[in-house]
Amino acid sequence: MSKLNELKKQIPHKWRIQSSKDQYAQLVAYIDSRDVQNLLDEVIGAENWQDKYYSENGMLFCSIGIKIGDEWVWKSDTGSESNMEAQKGHSSDAFKRASVKWGVGRFLYDLPIKVAKVNQYKKVIDDNGKQYYDPTELVNQFKPETKYLFNNK
Repeated sequence: MSKLNELKKQIPHKWRIQSSKDQYAQLVAYIDSRDVQNLLDEVIGAENWQDKYYSENGMLFCSIGIKIGDEWVWKSDTGSESNMEAQKGHSSDAFKRASVKWGVGRFLYDLPIKVAKVNQYKKVIDDNGKQYYDPTELVNQFKPETKYLFNNK
């Protein structure tokens, strides 16, 4: 197996609310950019990858270069602003999206979207009304294939 194929392995991931309506929310899996950096360091070596950012047509792009032999090969993508820290979230999203072009995090697209209950504050809750600030904690209580994170009778 090529070292580059090792970038496709599953790494730690979390869950967040993608959208909500009424008392339900859809949760999607995501990875942290630090975990992506750690995987690149582990598989490729810290000295054999780099990233750079540039703006084109008002959009922020990230390019990730990996040294293959004596040559740098670059793959790029753009991201979107986050709700919390727009600029930081934008660069982080662009970095993660560029890393997907190298295979990092592609497993996320095979994971099902989860459905959970939410309270009036749009926080995920279980059947007993317990609030979860990090939906990952609730998701981890169920089998991976479970879609509905509540008593769905």
